[in-house]
Amino acid sequence: MKKSKKSPAIILLVLIILVGLFVSLIGFFTDFLWFKELNYVSVFFTKLFTQLKIGIPAFVIITILAFSYLKVLKRGYFKKVQSNDVVNEKTLNRVALGLSAVFGALISTTIASNLWFQILEYQNSTAFGVEDPLFGNDVSFYVFKLQFIRGLNSMGLGLIVAFAILTFIFYTVLLSLRKPQFFENQSPDPEHTTDENDNVRQGNFGKTHFGGSFGDMFEKFNDAMGGRGNINKPFKKKKQFDDSNFKHLLGIASRQIIILGVLFFLMIGVDFLLKQFTLMFTNSGGVVYGAGFTAVHVTLWVYRALMVLSVVAAVVFAAGIAKKKYRVILTVPVIMIAIGVVGTGAAVLVQSLIVSPDEINKESEYLKDNIKYTQMAYDLQDVTVKPFASSNTLSKDDILNNMETISNIRINDYDPSKKFYNQTQSIRTYYSFNDVDVDRYLVNGEYTQTFLAAREIDETLIREEWLIKHLKYTHGYGITLSRVDKVTNSGQPDMLIAGVPPISQIDEIKITRPEIYFGELTNNYILTNTNEDEFDYPDGNENKYATYNGKAGIKLNLLNRAMFAIREQSLKLLVSTNITKDSKIIINRNIEERIQKIMPYLQYDDDPYIVTADGKLYWMVDAYTVSKNYPYSEPFSESGHNYLRNSVKVVIDAYNGDTSFYLVDNKDPIATTYKKIFPELFKDFKKMPESLKSHIRYPNKLFNIQANVYKRYHMNDVKVFYQGEDLWDIANEIYGTDEVTIKPNYYIMKLPGETSAEFVNTIPYTPKNKKNMTGLLVARNDGENYGKLVLYQLPKDKTVYGPMQVEAQIDQNTEISKEFSLWNSSGSSYSRGNLFVIPIEQSLLYVEPVYLEATKESIPEVKRVIVAYGDKIAYKETLNEALDSLFGDNSTIKDGAQGTGVEQPGTTAPDQMSTTELITKANEEFELAQNAQRNGDWAGYGEHITALEKYLTLLSSGQQVQQQTAE
Repeated sequence: MKKSKKSPAIILLVLIILVGLFVSLIGFFTDFLWFKELNYVSVFFTKLFTQLKIGIPAFVIITILAFSYLKVLKRGYFKKVQSNDVVNEKTLNRVALGLSAVFGALISTTIASNLWFQILEYQNSTAFGVEDPLFGNDVSFYVFKLQFIRGLNSMGLGLIVAFAILTFIFYTVLLSLRKPQFFENQSPDPEHTTDENDNVRQGNFGKTHFGGSFGDMFEKFNDAMGGRGNINKPFKKKKQFDDSNFKHLLGIASRQIIILGVLFFLMIGVDFLLKQFTLMFTNSGGVVYGAGFTAVHVTLWVYRALMVLSVVAAVVFAAGIAKKKYRVILTVPVIMIAIGVVGTGAAVLVQSLIVSPDEINKESEYLKDNIKYTQMAYDLQDVTVKPFASSNTLSKDDILNNMETISNIRINDYDPSKKFYNQTQSIRTYYSFNDVDVDRYLVNGEYTQTFLAAREIDETLIREEWLIKHLKYTHGYGITLSRVDKVTNSGQPDMLIAGVPPISQIDEIKITRPEIYFGELTNNYILTNTNEDEFDYPDGNENKYATYNGKAGIKLNLLNRAMFAIREQSLKLLVSTNITKDSKIIINRNIEERIQKIMPYLQYDDDPYIVTADGKLYWMVDAYTVSKNYPYSEPFSESGHNYLRNSVKVVIDAYNGDTSFYLVDNKDPIATTYKKIFPELFKDFKKMPESLKSHIRYPNKLFNIQANVYKRYHMNDVKVFYQGEDLWDIANEIYGTDEVTIKPNYYIMKLPGETSAEFVNTIPYTPKNKKNMTGLLVARNDGENYGKLVLYQLPKDKTVYGPMQVEAQIDQNTEISKEFSLWNSSGSSYSRGNLFVIPIEQSLLYVEPVYLEATKESIPEVKRVIVAYGDKIAYKETLNEALDSLFGDNSTIKDGAQGTGVEQPGTTAPDQMSTTELITKANEEFELAQNAQRNGDWAGYGEHITALEKYLTLLSSGQQVQQQTAE
């Protein structure tokens, strides 16, 4: 009967355990299904299998070692300790085995979880082909191996400490189960009694009587410390725990203590051996990043002395324990601490008294290494330096010969364009353009710089019902695309792809798959192929619906439904009648979270950009390899990273979710090592479709870091570097109404000396704390020139206006300042766009658009374009008008050209405007004329009246043509 009563309870307990285990593994199972969907099962199992390969042998070995060790402890204890207690050895062996298993599990889990990736890096490390100048090690030793070896040594030290704790625990068990007899009996004077005050005086304050062996031990300890008995009771015979007992206990464990102590000190020595290599990427406090004079001549030798002393300490420790001279074992550690303190003081003194007074000579060879290795770490060793005369000899013919550059000057800006897209192209309130990206496309046969933005569903703006969030509103729809150099008559971006469905005015771009299931705003999981049709896009007053036909998603059989219901904490996933046998769940749709989950060992750019190719939409993300351990390289961020490469481009299909990692720089040893670890993940760059290759960009994040490092590390002469004679700053500009540091900007331009235009990003330099310009750093983006850096270095014997000096000229221009004041006083607000520094031939042209915003809710308009050249400034409504005022009429129109088109960027020509546009322009000119009259600006008044007459004439002629046509 008892057995039958227990059986249901046992079965229930087993079921509870199995259910708990199943629930705890839900994340593992669902992640496996997701990686399987992506065909990255090998990537998923790389971590698991490696941890198992490390963890299982480590568990077995450590458990066997620990069990053998505990058996030796037990044997020694039983041999040396006499006791009247009888212990069941099988029980004791089980306790030892249990402790060993727990010990082995904890240690092996720690090793496998912390060192698995470092082990793979060590095994698959790729040589850099560069040796450090101090020890002669290949850089791969520092990047891949040193961290693992130090981690292994730290684990070893931790293991020794853990064995010491295990020893203490097991001896406690032994003392509890088999009490020793070496405590002598003492027969005090039976006549002597104590009172309460004696109890305090004799050291028994707070004395407590515990039962069992622990109580005995407590009393022995109290007696050994001077206790004399209990309150008002005569002394009884008791066991005494004194120094000889303590030494006896130590004697029992002496062999184990010697082994652990010797290993501990030897591993301390190994730690100092490895620590000397960290000098290569440590800031020593001087002018050198890495091992400088003091580090090489003082700190390094302190480490070496401590290494030797660690060996001595191991020998002395063993001898001290063996001879029971316990105070001797502390001698060497005290000496080591003293040497460490003295070494630190000596380093400070040497740096202050020897190095600093003669720093340029003492640190010269180390500064040379600092410069060389920092340049290599940031890929700045091959910057092509070209002299740039800045001669200010541009002519009208030069402008005409560089129309590829002129026709791609960006007069639109990111923020106004984003605001315009969201107000005019979002169509419905739940659509949102999260970001505006810049790229280049062939637009009707011409290489053109464009703005793109993806129309996604903002999931915070739709209703919270489960069906709406997860079954109905599943995807965004289409993109917008506009030229960066053209605006409409009202100063807004001139759209080339717009509307829902997207309508393209470009022959080369037709979007046949506009749905965006994966994006920057797609955070919810969705269910596809259900009984509920998905919302596709709005069509006037109606909505269009569709069913997903892509490859993404995990089939929802009953088991999968149960697992994902638990994962997403939604019972509806399990009970919804809309889900069929063909239904799929799509998870991890946010592209940034998606790639991070697949490959968390790369760093990713925070600016993914949308690309259209072959009728489909793709996301591109730049991925970086980094390290903190590159010798002699100065870190670029607070994180301590001092090596950086953009070696991987990630492409995500916006419809199917296919995520591809392309290795674009096979010369990067870190990326090559990762490819060895995850061979199925990384694809050769040659396998990327040509239609996508043409849209890879040299990322601004990388370029900005390189530009900041190059401010100082362009100096190769050690003395010039040390004295900071040629330090640079990145130039500032007025953006909006504030002075800010210029960020890298993308352009399409024909670089001086080149035959055709290309996609580049640039950043200008000024001398440290000066305003004049000293150089222009350019990163090339196209074809075989991708990634090449060019510095156009301006002459040092002449002053070339820098961006802030040009901004000052703009501020001092009376016409401009008056109009800015007028706009502000009328309730509108103006803002200045980026100041573009454009090299043409051997001259520099500065272009800055000006935006006007009537209210905070209105859309900013491109109102004026400022062009600065030498000492001259043109302030006009369009770019071509500004260029005409500087270089002569029709400076952007080649002989025989008709209309404006691409050759007159900035706006639509008056003779091509519609009647509505002409009326709008006439009204604008009339208002501007009145404002000029009120402000006494008679020159401006005349200009606006002339422009007004031109628009009125065109209106009049247009009406006559319409009347004749009607007749």
